[in-house]
Amino acid sequence: MKRSYLGIGIIVIILFILYLGYNSMVNLEEQTNNAWSQVENQLQRRADLIPNLVNTVKGYASHEQAAIKSVSDARAKLAGNQSIDNRIKNEEELSSALSRLLMIAENYPNLKADANFRQLQDELAGTENRIAVARKDYNDVVKQYNSKIRRFPNNLFAGIFGFEKKPYFEAQPSANKVPDVNF
Repeated sequence: MKRSYLGIGIIVIILFILYLGYNSMVNLEEQTNNAWSQVENQLQRRADLIPNLVNTVKGYASHEQAAIKSVSDARAKLAGNQSIDNRIKNEEELSSALSRLLMIAENYPNLKADANFRQLQDELAGTENRIAVARKDYNDVVKQYNSKIRRFPNNLFAGIFGFEKKPYFEAQPSANKVPDVNF
């Protein structure tokens, strides 16, 4: 009789550990998804600012069509439902194109003095800061999540229940190079 209670007790303890492990992985996965949606929220804010910025620059620097087109093309690539990896790559391309556009704007004193341009530039700078914070928050949660699903015995449960590693939002190798701008 004692042996059957011991067996039932062990089974209950194992099921309780499975329950806690599974629920903590679900919780971390949801935190990761929420953090990613915050990144996307800020990226959308930036994407909404870009047409206004591009139109303002067009009025002053109409012959800088290549830079304006690269921003518009990079923004267009972000349309649609994409994997996190593709979204990260395309966002890096957009950041690079925006940097080039803002560097070109430095060559136009009238543009730099334009109140609309200054306001848009300030909004964009604030948005870039928000994106950086959201990326950091996302990466922090991804670290917790990935660590959780890789540790024993959670790695066994993660494989069984289909929990997979999430990608980090990392800078592209080209991010530490200064963009070439020729006037």
